[in-house]
Amino acid sequence: MQGQLSELAARVVQQAQKLGASMSEAYLLNSKELSIEVREQEVENLKLAEERGLGLRVFKDGQMGFAYTSDLRWEAIEQTIAEAMANSRQTTPDDGNCLPEPVKEYPALDTFDPQIRREAVEKKIELARAVEKIGRGMDPRIKITETAGYEDNEYEVAICNSLGLRANHSGAYCGLYLVLVSQEGEDNQTGFAIQYRLRFSELDPRKVGEEAAEKAVRMLGAKKISTATMPVIFDPYVTTSFVGVLSPALSAESVQKGKSFFAGKVGKKVGGAISIIDDGILENGISSFPFDGEGVPGRRKVLIENGTLNGYLYNTYTAKKDGVSSTGNGTRSSFATTPEVGTTNLFVKPGSTSPGDLMSGIKDGLYITEVMGMHTANPISGDFSLGAAGIRIKDGRLDYPVRGVAVAGNLSHLLEAVEGVADDLTFYGSKGAPSICIGKMAISGS
Repeated sequence: MQGQLSELAARVVQQAQKLGASMSEAYLLNSKELSIEVREQEVENLKLAEERGLGLRVFKDGQMGFAYTSDLRWEAIEQTIAEAMANSRQTTPDDGNCLPEPVKEYPALDTFDPQIRREAVEKKIELARAVEKIGRGMDPRIKITETAGYEDNEYEVAICNSLGLRANHSGAYCGLYLVLVSQEGEDNQTGFAIQYRLRFSELDPRKVGEEAAEKAVRMLGAKKISTATMPVIFDPYVTTSFVGVLSPALSAESVQKGKSFFAGKVGKKVGGAISIIDDGILENGISSFPFDGEGVPGRRKVLIENGTLNGYLYNTYTAKKDGVSSTGNGTRSSFATTPEVGTTNLFVKPGSTSPGDLMSGIKDGLYITEVMGMHTANPISGDFSLGAAGIRIKDGRLDYPVRGVAVAGNLSHLLEAVEGVADDLTFYGSKGAPSICIGKMAISGS
């Protein structure tokens, strides 16, 4: 199929050029997604979804037109080409409209495990059941399974443009997840775990089950604490959540539109002992790809290095605006969208110390395991105000669970307050982070 997609993409571009486009680009996607949900060892939902289609960009006189179709019969494609040409006549000319030049070669990545396709659905159902069974068996206080499941995604992509660029690639990934609820008296607490891998054989239902169970029971009996300013450690999931809010501010598009607090700060200190990396060719990264949604080679970008901002993420449009090269971050969520600036495998570089060592020097602090309302954080100003829960730190050790507190501040100030980074880098999909230590943070309690 991959060769067929590539040939079809070339034919589409050839036809668009015949109809008067000065430049054109065809993006073809064929993907399959399987999701299985179980509860109480019974399959509650099994869904196989397929997505197949063409996204076409054409350029004429500096104007760009876009159209797409999920019907890959040639007559439907011809209609899509005509629509894209018509759409281009309705847009404003823009000097930033451009396409990438062809490259000699792309990074060699092994992102397709044929075992994901070969394994029977029954085996995948058993993995989902095993995750739930292990998690539920860890502690008698675990009473409810909110959801447990398996999912995988297999995809093929082909890109061709009129400048001579041709690229195609196949990939796949798979994952397990579990959400449990524990009960003790009137107290209910939730715990979760997720795991995504490029290799089917690397899925570990025991690790996922044990982690979800541990998280579900560790917050039982949580207490409130008084308002105080203290050292704080974010666990990897909380750190990753903040990285997710931070990521739009690292986009050149946000900077160019005046919507990033990183604007004008390249080469300047923006944080403490922290480095943030976007790596499109990360080994075993589920968003690793030899090229982005425009055919630009994937690569590793150290965006913040030891607190210093090195640069931003670019697609070809924003790169031309700034007179630089694309960083390979022209991402597409579907064939039905144009390439926007996005992240690949985005993560905080791990340190060399363990989480325990990070905690050992704290006499009185808080290990934050959960934040609520992260969607309300403002990626433009960096301001946030969030509910939080965690475990009190006393004399370098975890003491008792805490809930009903709030944390507020600014992402810029938060980065500057980072004093330590642990070695426990954990990915949650395509974003990841280790535990980090914030020297001082205001905690609003009772």
